[in-house]
Amino acid sequence: MSDPLLVIDNLHASVEGIEILKGVNLTIERGEIHALMGPNGSGKSTLGNVLMGHPAYTITAGSIRYKGEDLTDATPTARGQAGMFLAFQYPEEIPGVSVINFLRAALSNRTGTDYTVLELRLKIMDTMRELDMDSSFADRYLNEGFSGGERKRNEVLQMAILEPELAILDETDSGLDIDALRIVAEGVKKVSSPARGFLIITHYQRMLDYITPDVVHVFVDGEIVGTGGPELGNQIEDAGYDSFRAQPVG
Repeated sequence: MSDPLLVIDNLHASVEGIEILKGVNLTIERGEIHALMGPNGSGKSTLGNVLMGHPAYTITAGSIRYKGEDLTDATPTARGQAGMFLAFQYPEEIPGVSVINFLRAALSNRTGTDYTVLELRLKIMDTMRELDMDSSFADRYLNEGFSGGERKRNEVLQMAILEPELAILDETDSGLDIDALRIVAEGVKKVSSPARGFLIITHYQRMLDYITPDVVHVFVDGEIVGTGGPELGNQIEDAGYDSFRAQPVG
């Protein structure tokens, strides 16, 4: 039997001496989609950043195991090379760097293979067709002048090209209208596979109207306070997060 894709065990983390994560336990198997839902300020995005090794956060207890390996102290580069990926809530602009050149550097770092521009262009064009994206997108500067929907679709394109085994989507639905949300969700579904796991971090049920998770976790005040199936998202929509505060895990 293979190891779970991701095991978070009693994870505590702080920033500038303030504890944000207060004992997170979470296991993701290959092929599973997990949704982490919680209010603003609950620590959801902190968890995503800690999983990717953001240097601003300090792990004070617990561990992160990925494919059976302890990555608690690994660098962000090592995590990316191992197949972990974070789609940002607010992707940054990088003027002067085209999407295709950014992806060439990222893929070379991920795989250790130095792709030519032509090789990567062919791969990107094929992927863009699968994601119903305009081919001119590849030559635009990364996120410069992009709409909110275009920025998020670019994150999906990166995910499709880099082929991570664990994809963490940090509030990918933030700032999107219904049409853009649907397009992004369809892109995520196209790159899903039995070998890949997802952790979708979100405030709202609406993302889950398009992507049905296997497991939903409720995250409040730095810890998971409830776990269930897709119906849990509907419960949150109806009752809000206050009904989950100060409840035991389960």
